Amino acid sequence: MAELLTAADLQLMQGLAQRVTATRPDLVNTDASFGELAWNWGRDHAAYGESWRHRLWFSGEELVAWGWAQLPRRVRRNDGSCKDVAGAYLAYQVHPEHAGLTDEVIGWYDTTAPGLERTVLPGAADSPGLRRWAAHGYAPDPADAWSQLNERDLTDVAEPSLPAGFSFRTAAEASPEAVVQGHVDAWAPTSYTAASYEGLRRAPGYRGDLHILVEAPGGTMACSAIMWLDELNETVEFEPVGTHPGYRRRGLARAMLVHGLRLAQAAGARHATVACMGASPQVRDLYYSVGFRELSRDAPLIKT
Repeated sequence: MAELLTAADLQLMQGLAQRVTATRPDLVNTDASFGELAWNWGRDHAAYGESWRHRLWFSGEELVAWGWAQLPRRVRRNDGSCKDVAGAYLAYQVHPEHAGLTDEVIGWYDTTAPGLERTVLPGAADSPGLRRWAAHGYAPDPADAWSQLNERDLTDVAEPSLPAGFSFRTAAEASPEAVVQGHVDAWAPTSYTAASYEGLRRAPGYRGDLHILVEAPGGTMACSAIMWLDELNETVEFEPVGTHPGYRRRGLARAMLVHGLRLAQAAGARHATVACMGASPQVRDLYYSVGFRELSRDAPLIKT
């Protein structure tokens, strides 16, 4: 049986993400950032960890590369439906000073997921890495589901403004049931459950005071977002950000983001990031409206 990806492993992976962020933030693809790692592990390790495979590469005692392969599985969603994931997906990171390890990561992935359709999201700025993937038979994914990472400095953050009757909350203040329902409403159909939230709260870097929500009159959580504070780089990452369908186009998400930026400032952050799907101009424009601009993007690849 494969060893499970533990919280201790995750902290090592987050440490590598922090070191790459410090010198080459444009090379941090969106699924290998400090916050994204915690979000993906926390919400899913209890339910789907058995279908994960991972490997860590060290130079001395320092982690310099890792691969995290997600193999076929059945995902059960809150509306009673199931989604069968038939292919394999790889999240990975290689320190730029050890770029030669990219070939080893690719070889490990190919032997870990033989006979499966394999996808991966390297950074578009990683030209040497893209050449290595191409040499191993990986080509641009026709689905082109690329993500864009956006950034801004935490200067001149405006005062947030909510409509009358709405208020800001944190997960530390709200009930677990309300926090979970806030996410489910925004992302339905979703596999997110109360167990997902419990796992998330055990993820390295999670802080209930940086898990923010907007409460509507009557008690419904209209918006929610989690902020992940990388204290080493004094940067905060929003992941995820979601709004209840019944409360969209009211300026609530924008107000929540601005509120979050001010909380991040108070927590010691000087910089912020947030990712969005590149094919979602409406979401991208929301982030641009609060001062974010493109930092980097992914280049989806596939091998059939």
